[in-house]
Amino acid sequence: MMKTLFSPIIAGTMNWGVWDKNLSTSEMASLIHVCLENKITTFDHADIYGGYTTESEFGKALTQSKIDRKKIQLISKCGIQHVTENRDNKVKYYDYSKEYIIWSVENSLKNLETDYLDALLLHRPSPLMQPDEIAEAVSKLKQHGKILDFGLSNFTPSQTDLIRSKTEVNFNQIQFSATKYEAMIDGSLDHMQLHNITPMAWNPLGTIFREDTSQTRRLKKLLANLVDKYHVGSDVILLAWIMQHPAKILPVAGTVNVARIQYMTKAIELVLDKEDWFAIWTESMGNPVP
Repeated sequence: MMKTLFSPIIAGTMNWGVWDKNLSTSEMASLIHVCLENKITTFDHADIYGGYTTESEFGKALTQSKIDRKKIQLISKCGIQHVTENRDNKVKYYDYSKEYIIWSVENSLKNLETDYLDALLLHRPSPLMQPDEIAEAVSKLKQHGKILDFGLSNFTPSQTDLIRSKTEVNFNQIQFSATKYEAMIDGSLDHMQLHNITPMAWNPLGTIFREDTSQTRRLKKLLANLVDKYHVGSDVILLAWIMQHPAKILPVAGTVNVARIQYMTKAIELVLDKEDWFAIWTESMGNPVP
């Protein structure tokens, strides 16, 4: 089966709703249009975003936008039972029973006001997950056209192999950035390349603009020079750094700033000199490469 193709940069919707920006329906609809105008056609969701409210808000906006569903791709994640007023959960836990996965997807489809997801991801690994049961749910959802593709999120290579033993895995969304580069050296990205699994990177800008640490200070100093050299912003350079990895990583960018959305697509074409690419890694580590 052909792997679903996504845009080189994916729009992350976690901050669109009540968890952060609290955009109105019309603001969301406008933002969807802005993304499409800038070749960002893939939108990343999870059922828990906004305490299980953001998908339905996005669904209303998508309907209002009158955009042809075939021109966009929708990803969603399931499995986390979040503690929120919208669910009767006493503790946060994970549920990957066949019944829950199917129910969760059907609920996401209803909320997103669509007939199918382009990809379903399991949000986080659970010690109690049973690959046979997950595979049965995925098979049924694919058979009924409710999901076109399947992947994981935050899974290690061994956890991925456990699921792969029963069903095809085409994606794994992990935390990866210039400040959080462990997947590059712990075998995670090697494993994905080996098995034709496309990585997605959440929080692709890392902590550079959010924390003042010795690591971020070193990187900001270097980036100031690289901005002058490449005539683009630091965020573009950081996205290009991720996208230059041979695993063909798709960054999931959560910005709702229109100017930044218009600008960050420059990262798709930007190729850093190899020495500059390694300089970013060096400054992140705080020492030369081994």
